[in-house]
Amino acid sequence: MYKAQIKFQKIICLATLAASFIVFLYSLGIMTDIYDCFYTTMMDPEDPSQTWVTGSVIYYDMQPFNYALTKISIGLILIAVTLFITSTNKRRRYYIGNVIAVALNVIAGVLATVYSLPRIKAFKIQFLTTVNFEELKTFSELFNSAYTESTFWFDLGYVVFAILLVVDALLIFNLIWKFRMMRLEKQLIAKGKEA
Repeated sequence: MYKAQIKFQKIICLATLAASFIVFLYSLGIMTDIYDCFYTTMMDPEDPSQTWVTGSVIYYDMQPFNYALTKISIGLILIAVTLFITSTNKRRRYYIGNVIAVALNVIAGVLATVYSLPRIKAFKIQFLTTVNFEELKTFSELFNSAYTESTFWFDLGYVVFAILLVVDALLIFNLIWKFRMMRLEKQLIAKGKEA
């Protein structure tokens, strides 16, 4: 039973780091279609209202969020590293440092999700409702530029943050399992002393 728990804690710590890295990769990719479609439609980068395509201002509107999401994802990676610094991935017994590392990861994951998902949803709605896709299609045909109506990158955000939350839930499960194992070990030692 101990071996299974220790193996699980190694896996879940690596999964936490991987999930944080996935958020980072997502932060790098979320603007891909937006940039490809709308950057060249701007007549004057200093004045977003001067554009060939109605609604292309979404490119500028998303910049602060994208910048913040990249910083958040780097923070998630650094916080995930605390699991390894505190040896949460291999320690037989957990101490306060391990509990703090787990708590930091769970809190950071939940806060990142609460911050990001409503904004991603709002930008998806803005993309679908304000962009004039007929103008965009005409522009892309004239200037041989990218054209898409896909919301793939917006929708992918739900998957990315679902992965992050599932990993956080498994971190909590692992912590509960670990403390249960520690309590059982203590009881076995106490019984051994009585015998």
